[in-house]
Amino acid sequence: MSILDSLRDEARRAPSSGIAAVSAYGRGRPGIIPLWVGEGDLPTPGFISEAAEKALRDGETFYTYQGGIPELRDALARYHTRHFGRAFSSEEFLVVGGGMQAIQLALQATAGAGDEVLYFSPAWPNFPAAAEVAGARAIPVALQRSGNGWSCDVERLTAAVTSRTRAIFVNSPSNPTGWTADHETLKAILDLARRRNLWIIADEIYSLFHYGGSRAPSFLDVMEPEDRILFVNTFSKNWAMTGWRIGWIGIHPSLKTVFENLIQYSTSGVAQFMQRGAVAALDNGDEFVAGQIERARQARDLVCDILGRTGRARFSVPAGAFYLFFSVAGISDSRQAALQIIDEANVGLAPGTAFGKGGEDSFRLCYLRRLDQVEEAAQRLAKWMMG
Repeated sequence: MSILDSLRDEARRAPSSGIAAVSAYGRGRPGIIPLWVGEGDLPTPGFISEAAEKALRDGETFYTYQGGIPELRDALARYHTRHFGRAFSSEEFLVVGGGMQAIQLALQATAGAGDEVLYFSPAWPNFPAAAEVAGARAIPVALQRSGNGWSCDVERLTAAVTSRTRAIFVNSPSNPTGWTADHETLKAILDLARRRNLWIIADEIYSLFHYGGSRAPSFLDVMEPEDRILFVNTFSKNWAMTGWRIGWIGIHPSLKTVFENLIQYSTSGVAQFMQRGAVAALDNGDEFVAGQIERARQARDLVCDILGRTGRARFSVPAGAFYLFFSVAGISDSRQAALQIIDEANVGLAPGTAFGKGGEDSFRLCYLRRLDQVEEAAQRLAKWMMG
């Protein structure tokens, strides 16, 4: 038996990222416009970095609270109270090493070997991969695609539940499609979870990136305190902090000790100086976030207009997040086409094949960038489509 073969099957089968493969192909090319990853082009704003720098200078470099410093958990409560219309307690939040760790902890707590977790597809590939590495089976439930946009068929979701199902992963607004569940859909999913004693893992990281006039509908709007819902979130998107790797998990207060123990046996907590930056983001960052959302709205409208005028791009205008998920007439293999687009148009897109069932013929374009870059990329793509 080789060294490789002696590893756990789940580890050996962990899939390579289809997004990373395409970005590696095009990274570093002169003049390329990289729209393949899920982040904007702005660095972390100064008021956040300066708070972390001050904490470093003040010597905040020691072990700290596993679940987050009290100041940050208090700030998370204030942030949610501002945006979700009811009072929150610091006991409902724990600080973790990014949204990805929040997902891993949620899976560790709810599903393991032999269990099944349902999720909507096309989907951000990290969730099903993390579930499979944990030993669970990730079961895709296809979103429906029509001229009116993407939608969730709760009857299809219900039919996918088996005796092995332990949780439903709901990412709304969605990466990559921009699908955003309305309150009635959230209520229907919650009702199913209640009837079948399932957990919901709610990924609402794009909640504020919603183009309907306010934040997106949330399970926080429709749930009761005792509902089995874990909220996974990150500082990455709202506050341009993707490289910081800091996030949070929203829990029922009775679960606090369990999740603190899970954090202890994984990362043992997030660096205290980083948490000081996160406090500044939450307390002083609403204006920055509002600017990000307006910037994304303008870029969305611009790219949809340019690609729509070709008559060859098929898409629904996204209601949330900051991605356009589109297909092109005549293209069925988006991975090969994404490489071709790099070579011929010098634009980097994420291939829809990376997002699983229902995305094979599509591309994801991240438009949270300068308008002139988004316009240039869209013009290049339009020319390539008409080529």
